[in-house]
Amino acid sequence: MGAIPAQRETVTRASDVPAHGRGGSETRTTLPGSPLSPGSARTLVRNALTEWAASGLPGTEHLTDRLVDDAVVAVSELVTNAVVHAGTDVELTCRLEEDTGALVVEVLDHHPSRAPRDAEIEAPYETPEYGRGLRLVSRLAESWGVTYRTGAKIVWARLPAEDPIAARDDTEAYAEERALERGLRVAEILAPEPQRAERDRDWLNRGALSFLAEASDLLAGQLDENLVAALAGQLIVPRLADWCAVWLEDEMAGRWGYPRSGDTEGGGGWTADVVAGTGPRLARVWHGSENLIEELRRALEKEPPPSCDSHRTGPVAYPWPGEALGARGVRGTALAYRLVAGGRPLGTLVIGRADLMCFPDEVTGLVEDLSRRVALAIGAARQYARQATISRVLQRGLLPGAVAEIPGVVSALVYEPYDKGGPSGDFYDLFPAGDGRWCFAIGDVQGKGPEAAVVIGIARPWLRLLAREGYRVADVLDRLNQLLLDDATEAADAAARALVGPVPAGDGPQTRFLSLLYGELTPFDGGVRCTLASAGHPLPLLLGAGGEVHTAAHPQTLLGVVEDATYTSETFELRSGDTLLCVTDGVTERRSGSRQFDDGDGLATALAGCAGLNAQLIAERIRRLVHEFSGRPPEDDLALLVLQAE
Repeated sequence: MGAIPAQRETVTRASDVPAHGRGGSETRTTLPGSPLSPGSARTLVRNALTEWAASGLPGTEHLTDRLVDDAVVAVSELVTNAVVHAGTDVELTCRLEEDTGALVVEVLDHHPSRAPRDAEIEAPYETPEYGRGLRLVSRLAESWGVTYRTGAKIVWARLPAEDPIAARDDTEAYAEERALERGLRVAEILAPEPQRAERDRDWLNRGALSFLAEASDLLAGQLDENLVAALAGQLIVPRLADWCAVWLEDEMAGRWGYPRSGDTEGGGGWTADVVAGTGPRLARVWHGSENLIEELRRALEKEPPPSCDSHRTGPVAYPWPGEALGARGVRGTALAYRLVAGGRPLGTLVIGRADLMCFPDEVTGLVEDLSRRVALAIGAARQYARQATISRVLQRGLLPGAVAEIPGVVSALVYEPYDKGGPSGDFYDLFPAGDGRWCFAIGDVQGKGPEAAVVIGIARPWLRLLAREGYRVADVLDRLNQLLLDDATEAADAAARALVGPVPAGDGPQTRFLSLLYGELTPFDGGVRCTLASAGHPLPLLLGAGGEVHTAAHPQTLLGVVEDATYTSETFELRSGDTLLCVTDGVTERRSGSRQFDDGDGLATALAGCAGLNAQLIAERIRRLVHEFSGRPPEDDLALLVLQAE
């Protein structure tokens, strides 16, 4: 019942973006407006170009390592630009021209109201979150531009087979610099010497782009903000600075202190004092010499960066912690960068280098670009943490605190959610309904996460309420079906909007399907009377005391599908030693290659082998057989309930 992932398409056609060639190979995909999308785009394009080259497709004879690297960088920057500016789904297309070997990259978003910003015409450090992306794309591309369509905007770039940077230099100088770029490590490329010429800075920019692309991949996969802070320190030291520190601010407004007006030092924009508040948390300190880290941490904790309303991400001067750095660190320069993502301040990154009057522009610009990527990664990690917290809270309310004990019946339960940190789509319940009746339920909601949790949070209390009001099994399903077609759907959609964002235009409320096995138990002398009904759920199996197995219900429609559906129930008796097994599709549809666990009545066969075992041993044996059916971990929630007459 999970979502189907988007698939990459590879086709051959002509593009309407201006180009010198026609025809060729093309790959395209749709990516979400997420900080993780640039990394996915880089992987997609690099894999596609590698596959084309291996297949010997027309035009691939022009592909070089340089062109592939440039394409990956251009795609990364264009997708980042679209994510930052639009925040909508992004459609990426990469096409190889058959006759020229040029690569055409197109990135379409659905926010055409403003054109992308080119950092060439902006103030050096005043533009939040835009970076130098399009300026760098224009350096790599032969041509680039913006095409507007109804409801969409396409930013495209054409990367020629010939290196546009090398074309501006003589061949000998180009060969020398190419050898330098390919032969030196990134750290060496990113350490400019004062006497380097402007042409050398072109190669510095090319090396910086490679560094940023790799850093983005590394940061994008992290789901813990403290780990992001630690990785930021390792990326910066010693490549770009002697030391760095990362402060993280509390997400609750007002938890940090605010700067006092007029208390600035040296006109550099740094406020020395902070009024009441807990202050930002110093999450990470990193120094090239490990023996200086603790002393540096103590010094920095005395100078926390103030929180302010400015979303400026460029560097401002930070007080130099000379005493903490020993004799060699008496003098130096430190800069602070605000970490801002989605218009929200998340923290501050500070870098420092000893015996330096000021950082080179190449380094300050590169760290500013890196700080934006660090901020996006922290923002993504915090969003994940928020959702995980919501999931844990929801999970505690979705399942019963205790399973009821039924006279004359022994029960056993196995419940294993696929996502250990959040709510699953499976649920169960076993509760007294009054008048000598007990009711049980085991169900599976379409989808996972908070949306499914909302449906379960509505369905399970309604089951209890209707049962205690004396409604029969079939009547309970009738009313729950109507509820799912009304209130539960609206509540789940509201939860989705609150957690994920506005519903895209044209997407209305989505029905939340629920498969459910629901029953009522009434003990009597010599056994238990069971009335149950299955709505789109795997059918329950009845194991007799002699080892025979048969289904104990007939299939009916899922809940939440058909308006005014009418459900029926079946009644039978459980005698001493009889066992009723109820499972979710995580059991029956457990896969091993193309085979499922229940193929050829596999579940019934497994249950027949449990004759003579008590309820707990039956539950454990079925669980073990399901796990052993495949060498891979389960890919769905797993729940099973065993009810055995004493």
